[in-house]
Parts: sequence; C-alpha cells; structure tokens
Amino acid sequence: MQAIPITDQEFCQFQKLIHRIAGINLSPAKKALVSGRLSRRLKQHDLNSYGEYYRLLVSGKEPAEMQIAVDLLTTNETQFFREPKHFDFLRQQVEAFAKPGCMYRVWSAACSTGEEPYSIAMVLADCLGDGPWEVVASDISARVIEKARMGHYSLGRAIKIPRNYLTSYCLRGIGRQRGTFLVDKTLRSRVPFMQINLNAPLPRIGEFNVIFLRNVMIYFAMETKQLVVTRMLPLLKPKGCFIVGHSESLNGVVDELNLVTPSIYRKS
Repeated sequence: MQAIPITDQEFCQFQKLIHRIAGINLSPAKKALVSGRLSRRLKQHDLNSYGEYYRLLVSGKEPAEMQIAVDLLTTNETQFFREPKHFDFLRQQVEAFAKPGCMYRVWSAACSTGEEPYSIAMVLADCLGDGPWEVVASDISARVIEKARMGHYSLGRAIKIPRNYLTSYCLRGIGRQRGTFLVDKTLRSRVPFMQINLNAPLPRIGEFNVIFLRNVMIYFAMETKQLVVTRMLPLLKPKGCFIVGHSESLNGVVDELNLVTPSIYRKS
C-alpha cells in the first residue's frame, strides 16, 4: 500500500496542535517525522489523509487518541548515562551537600523511557545506599512512562552503564528474556513515575536538590522556556542545581539561576 503524503497545510495543523498542548516547536525539518509516526494511526482508523486524522483529534470524540498522538509526537531518544559529565557532577553534589538523615531528591523532568532517572538512581544508590533519597521521574507521554516503570531494556541499551552499576543494580535476562536486562526492583521502588505536562500548571510534588531538564528546551521558543523554568524554579531548593542538555542554555531565560559550568546552573 502506498504511503499517504502529508501536505504543508496538514503539517502546519499538527505544528500548532503540539505547540498548544506541549509548547514544542516542530521545525519544517520534522515533517517526515510527523508523517512517519502518525501513519499507522491513519491506517488504524481507515483514514485517507492527515487532515482527516487531525479533525478526528480536535473533534474530542476520542480523547484517548489525542493522548496517543501526543505520545508519538513528543517522545525523544534517550540512553543510560547520556552526557556522563552531568552524572559526575551529580556525584560531587551528593558527596558535598547531602546531609545524613535528610531526604535527597532529584527530578528527572522529561524522563522518556526511563534511562535518565534510573541512571540518576544508580548514582544516588552508590553514594547514599539505604539512606533517604528519591528520584521523581515525569514525562508528558503516558506510553513511555508505562515502559519506564517496567525497567526492562535490551542489553544493547546497557553499553554506557558502568560495569559495577550493571552488576549491582541490574539483572541479566535468561531463557526467553535472554538479550535483555531488568533494573533491580529495589532501585525501581525509589523512582516513582508520573505524567506531567511542563507546559501546564505543575502538581504538588515537593522540593528537589537537583532538577534534570535535558534535551527538551531545544524544542521550546524563548517565551515557553521562560514559562516552563519559572514554573519549575519554586520546586528547586535554594542552592539547588538545574541541569539542561549540553546543547542548551538558560541564558536570558531567568535571573534566579547562576551558571556553574556549561549546561549546569545553581539557584541563587
């Protein structure tokens, strides 16, 4: 069956839709991505154009379908211990500032399929052991959160996990699960996952010593960056750290964060 093409007008409709819901700017270069990710949904509903699918979404007749579309258009690639210098910095922060008996909390604010929060959890478990600590993980996509909660990955995803962490916090699959690994249940219990849209008012989830918001800001216009970070800042403890991706910057976004080193900021 020949693939259904997406017109510029249809792509523009989805650009506006995902910007309104999630604050994400889809550049013209993402046209093929939108077409590819949504094509199966057209087949699922026996539709003949992306315009028909758009009208189905905005009609409100199938709210579950809107969630599926948002999930497909907002999910980004991730990996364990991506940008490893951030995890070295996290270790330094924990060792320098974590107080015995006091809860140490980190928020992975765009956790995708869970590799980032589990990487953070491995560092905290190594530094703090059975002490009081927690990694809150959130994403706009319900689908990736369900996958993240399972903590089950192919062995190919483990390539950047330090060997001592792999043996301490992961279980290698055997038999029918050969070629996969499972994040240890004890570690998973320290990482609650929840669905949060950063482009909307935030739920009450407490304060954090460190917030990771990496490789998301590149999709936001300056106004959206300012709104998102301004919402998140009250949840960051004084002198807490805010970490973005290496290709991102908070320059001109807010005044309350001071640059520590490229991509890492500290609250005044």
